[in-house]
Amino acid sequence: MAKTQDFTAMMKDMMGAFPVDTSAMEEAFKNTAALNEKLSAVVLGAAEQSSEISSKWTKDALAKMSGVSKAQTDPSEYAKSATDFASASAEVAAENMAAFAEVAKKVQMETVELLMAAGKDMGEEASAAVKKATSEVTTAAKKAAAK
Repeated sequence: MAKTQDFTAMMKDMMGAFPVDTSAMEEAFKNTAALNEKLSAVVLGAAEQSSEISSKWTKDALAKMSGVSKAQTDPSEYAKSATDFASASAEVAAENMAAFAEVAKKVQMETVELLMAAGKDMGEEASAAVKKATSEVTTAAKKAAAK
Protein backbone atom coordinates (compact mmCIF):
# COMPACT_ATOMS: atom_id res chain seq x y z
CA MET A 1 0.00 0.00 0.00
CA ALA A 2 1.30 3.48 -0.89
CA LYS A 3 2.26 5.73 1.98
CA THR A 4 1.33 9.44 1.72
CA GLN A 5 4.05 11.96 2.19
CA ASP A 6 4.04 14.38 5.11
CA PHE A 7 3.69 17.69 3.27
CA THR A 8 3.55 19.65 6.53
CA ALA A 9 7.14 18.80 7.40
CA MET A 10 8.23 19.44 3.83
CA MET A 11 6.53 22.88 3.82
CA LYS A 12 8.13 23.79 7.17
CA ASP A 13 11.55 22.84 5.82
CA MET A 14 10.99 24.79 2.63
CA MET A 15 9.69 27.91 4.41
CA GLY A 16 12.56 27.69 6.90
CA ALA A 17 15.00 27.77 4.02
CA PHE A 18 13.61 31.14 2.93
CA PRO A 19 13.54 33.37 6.01
CA VAL A 20 11.27 36.36 5.67
CA ASP A 21 11.72 39.61 7.54
CA THR A 22 8.19 40.67 8.44
CA SER A 23 9.28 43.84 10.22
CA ALA A 24 8.86 45.87 7.02
CA MET A 25 5.28 44.64 6.63
CA GLU A 26 4.53 45.32 10.29
CA GLU A 27 5.94 48.83 9.99
CA ALA A 28 3.94 49.46 6.81
CA PHE A 29 0.78 48.30 8.58
CA LYS A 30 1.48 50.59 11.55
CA ASN A 31 2.12 53.54 9.24
CA THR A 32 -1.06 52.86 7.27
CA ALA A 33 -3.09 52.59 10.47
CA ALA A 34 -1.62 55.87 11.74
CA LEU A 35 -2.38 57.62 8.43
CA ASN A 36 -5.94 56.29 8.45
CA GLU A 37 -6.40 57.53 12.02
CA LYS A 38 -5.24 61.02 11.03
CA LEU A 39 -7.44 61.06 7.92
CA SER A 40 -10.42 59.91 9.99
CA ALA A 41 -9.81 62.75 12.44
CA VAL A 42 -9.88 65.22 9.54
CA VAL A 43 -13.12 63.76 8.18
CA LEU A 44 -14.82 63.64 11.58
CA GLY A 45 -13.80 67.24 12.32
CA ALA A 46 -15.23 68.37 8.99
CA ALA A 47 -18.45 66.45 9.61
CA GLU A 48 -18.80 68.09 13.03
CA GLN A 49 -18.24 71.57 11.60
CA SER A 50 -20.66 70.90 8.75
CA SER A 51 -23.38 69.71 11.11
CA GLU A 52 -22.89 72.84 13.26
CA ILE A 53 -23.27 75.05 10.17
CA SER A 54 -26.39 73.14 9.10
CA SER A 55 -27.90 73.32 12.57
CA LYS A 56 -27.29 77.07 12.83
CA TRP A 57 -28.70 77.58 9.34
CA THR A 58 -31.86 75.67 10.26
CA LYS A 59 -32.31 77.60 13.52
CA ASP A 60 -31.90 80.91 11.67
CA ALA A 61 -34.42 79.88 9.01
CA LEU A 62 -36.96 78.80 11.62
CA ALA A 63 -36.50 82.04 13.53
CA LYS A 64 -37.12 84.06 10.37
CA MET A 65 -40.23 82.02 9.58
CA SER A 66 -42.02 83.52 12.58
CA GLY A 67 -42.24 86.85 10.75
CA VAL A 68 -43.78 85.20 7.70
CA SER A 69 -46.29 83.20 9.71
CA LYS A 70 -47.80 86.14 11.63
CA ALA A 71 -51.31 87.21 10.74
CA GLN A 72 -51.40 90.54 8.92
CA THR A 73 -54.22 93.02 8.55
CA ASP A 74 -53.07 94.39 5.20
CA PRO A 75 -52.57 91.87 2.35
CA SER A 76 -49.52 93.79 1.14
CA GLU A 77 -47.82 93.01 4.47
CA TYR A 78 -47.79 89.32 3.50
CA ALA A 79 -45.88 90.15 0.33
CA LYS A 80 -43.47 92.35 2.27
CA SER A 81 -42.79 89.70 4.93
CA ALA A 82 -42.30 87.03 2.25
CA THR A 83 -39.88 89.34 0.39
CA ASP A 84 -37.99 90.10 3.60
CA PHE A 85 -37.77 86.40 4.38
CA ALA A 86 -36.50 85.56 0.88
CA SER A 87 -33.92 88.34 1.04
CA ALA A 88 -32.70 87.31 4.48
CA SER A 89 -32.62 83.64 3.44
CA ALA A 90 -30.51 84.42 0.37
CA GLU A 91 -28.05 86.38 2.50
CA VAL A 92 -27.80 83.60 5.10
CA ALA A 93 -27.45 81.00 2.34
CA ALA A 94 -24.47 82.85 0.88
CA GLU A 95 -22.82 83.06 4.32
CA ASN A 96 -23.40 79.39 5.05
CA MET A 97 -22.18 78.25 1.65
CA ALA A 98 -19.01 80.25 2.26
CA ALA A 99 -18.66 78.52 5.64
CA PHE A 100 -19.08 75.10 3.97
CA ALA A 101 -16.47 76.10 1.38
CA GLU A 102 -14.03 77.00 4.18
CA VAL A 103 -14.57 73.60 5.79
CA ALA A 104 -13.96 71.88 2.46
CA LYS A 105 -10.83 73.95 1.83
CA LYS A 106 -9.49 73.09 5.28
CA VAL A 107 -10.15 69.39 4.72
CA GLN A 108 -8.40 69.54 1.36
CA MET A 109 -5.34 71.28 2.81
CA GLU A 110 -5.05 68.90 5.77
CA THR A 111 -5.48 65.86 3.53
CA VAL A 112 -2.80 67.04 1.11
CA GLU A 113 -0.42 67.72 4.00
CA LEU A 114 -1.02 64.25 5.47
CA LEU A 115 -0.56 62.51 2.13
CA MET A 116 2.60 64.49 1.34
CA ALA A 117 4.07 63.56 4.73
CA ALA A 118 3.07 59.92 4.24
CA GLY A 119 4.65 59.87 0.78
CA LYS A 120 7.87 61.32 2.13
CA ASP A 121 7.94 58.75 4.94
CA MET A 122 7.26 55.88 2.52
CA GLY A 123 10.03 57.09 0.23
CA GLU A 124 12.50 57.19 3.09
CA GLU A 125 11.43 53.73 4.28
CA ALA A 126 11.71 52.30 0.78
CA SER A 127 15.18 53.79 0.39
CA ALA A 128 16.28 52.30 3.72
CA ALA A 129 14.83 48.90 2.76
CA VAL A 130 16.66 48.94 -0.59
CA LYS A 131 19.94 49.87 1.10
CA LYS A 132 19.50 47.07 3.64
CA ALA A 133 18.65 44.52 0.95
CA THR A 134 21.62 45.63 -1.16
CA SER A 135 23.91 45.28 1.82
CA GLU A 136 22.60 41.79 2.60
CA VAL A 137 22.93 40.65 -1.01
CA THR A 138 26.46 42.05 -1.22
CA THR A 139 27.44 40.26 1.99
CA ALA A 140 25.93 36.99 0.79
CA ALA A 141 27.66 37.32 -2.59
CA LYS A 142 31.03 37.95 -0.91
CA LYS A 143 30.56 34.90 1.30
CA ALA A 144 29.61 32.76 -1.69
CA ALA A 145 32.59 34.03 -3.68
CA ALA A 146 34.95 33.31 -0.79
CA LYS A 147 33.94 29.64 -0.64
